[in-house]
Amino acid sequence: MSKLECPWNRAAESLGNSVELQHVNLRVPDQRLSTAFYISALGLTRDPFLLTGVENMWANAGVSQFHLPHGQAQVLRGTIGLVLPDRAQLLHRLQTARRWLDGTRYGFEEQADHIAVTCPWGNRFRCHAPDAERFGRIRLGIPYVEFDVAPGALDGIVRFYREIVQAPARIEDGVAKALVAPGQYLTFRETDRPQPAYDGHHIQLAFVDFGGVHARLSERGLISQEDSQFQYRFIRLVDPDNGRLLFEVEHECRSMTHPLFMRRLVNRNPAVTNQLYAPGAEELAWAMPPE
Repeated sequence: MSKLECPWNRAAESLGNSVELQHVNLRVPDQRLSTAFYISALGLTRDPFLLTGVENMWANAGVSQFHLPHGQAQVLRGTIGLVLPDRAQLLHRLQTARRWLDGTRYGFEEQADHIAVTCPWGNRFRCHAPDAERFGRIRLGIPYVEFDVAPGALDGIVRFYREIVQAPARIEDGVAKALVAPGQYLTFRETDRPQPAYDGHHIQLAFVDFGGVHARLSERGLISQEDSQFQYRFIRLVDPDNGRLLFEVEHECRSMTHPLFMRRLVNRNPAVTNQLYAPGAEELAWAMPPE
């Protein structure tokens, strides 16, 4: 058979070993303020099926979630990227939420390509309008979680994700980027600013080669917790070349056989209210319609 010529870059569609960025977990000391921020101000959706009590809240954002258990406030050392469907509506919600959130660290500021928002306890968000070229064809979601790291850490972090997690990773415009799900990245930006001690917040990924990552972490003594048949955790990111500690953030690692893998999430349309209602418009599609 003759060799067929391929007009596409097949490597560009390679996802790697990590296939899901399911949630960012941040403890919050006040569920009422948490609801005012994540649901009323940002316009996200409280999960209607799981963790519906007063001690935890799961807030849906496209195919990902925020997990917000009650406890001492945790602050991610970096910035969480959000894509939200309507900038004008977002600004209206953010302004309205001042009635509940004034007196906390809550605030927001318009920038050229995003709205910078701070939660009541100091977590930072960049809220972007949908942009297919930049973030893929999503209207709602978490395209990146960006961490602030010490100078000189980026090369080792790229090696860590390439060699141990086996996720595509590179340095682009001075930022290390690891692809951990379709259109979703963990990014790392160097800063000279002193960073607070790590407080236990975490992210959750799912791996195709669940056992292979575990073996590579185990041989370096990096497994921090064995949760179940379907889940384990690690905290330390080290340079595979020399074992130097580069950063700490807990990774909750799940298998593709985990019962919650790729669970469908309900996303409401925050533009629909009891005063402005259209039958059938309550649910928001997180992806753009076909062209």
